[in-house]
Amino acid sequence: MGTQIKDKDLIGIGIGLILILIAYFFLNRENFSIFIGIGILIGTLPIIIRITQENKIAQEKEEMFLEFARNLVESVKTGTPISKSIINMTNKNYGVLTSHIKKLANQISLGIPLGKGLKVFAKDVNNKSIARALTLIGQAERAGGDIGEILEAVADAVNMSDKLKKERKASISTLVVQGYIIFLVFIIIIIIMQFQIIPMVSGMGNVGGNLGFGGGGLGSTGNVEAEQEQISNSFLYLILVQGFFTGLVIGKLAEGNIKAGVKHSFGLMFLSFLISTIANIILG
Repeated sequence: MGTQIKDKDLIGIGIGLILILIAYFFLNRENFSIFIGIGILIGTLPIIIRITQENKIAQEKEEMFLEFARNLVESVKTGTPISKSIINMTNKNYGVLTSHIKKLANQISLGIPLGKGLKVFAKDVNNKSIARALTLIGQAERAGGDIGEILEAVADAVNMSDKLKKERKASISTLVVQGYIIFLVFIIIIIIMQFQIIPMVSGMGNVGGNLGFGGGGLGSTGNVEAEQEQISNSFLYLILVQGFFTGLVIGKLAEGNIKAGVKHSFGLMFLSFLISTIANIILG
């Protein structure tokens, strides 16, 4: 579950860049910032969808491994050897882990040592929490002793880790809502500055220029309009960047993983772009 750019990601990025280039060469500058926002959203959407799916699969892997560990404990405690227990469990459905468990059982049936099979299992699953648990099981199997108790301890550890993640997510949900509310307040402040405060200040400068109190650049209506457009674009870029990093922080707080914040980043960036566009249409 790597974070490298993949083919589908490149397609989205290419479409986004083409849209931006078309807007740059063929459209007027007033609409250019809108198409930049659309291009960025299109370019990042495939990456965000992929990362969201990867996080969902990783969560499912951990849940299914917990179920697998519990069943393995029950089987071993009845007196069945761990290798035989794994082979007997191939007829059960463990979601995304089913194919990996069947592969492990096939390796054991062919005479491959359990420890080596568990290492291949951990490499194929590519999940840190599962890999740690499998390493403990492999070491326990080599060391001997009461493998049933060791497996139960591993299952309890995995269960506790899963429970702590869920409790953390539930307890932090209020902060997530607060993060979204604070960001919306930030957008409202930016819009007020863009359409109320900045035009007021520009108008004062324009009056001063007309009365002869200095005033070179703001004396021209064309310059004022150009400056207003630059300010509008700058505010759009500001809230997009703010939305991106706010989403990453929310993901880190809620799920302990920055990658989990990518979906929040996309949501906040899309919300920023939507609100800014509507505000420019209505108030601009």
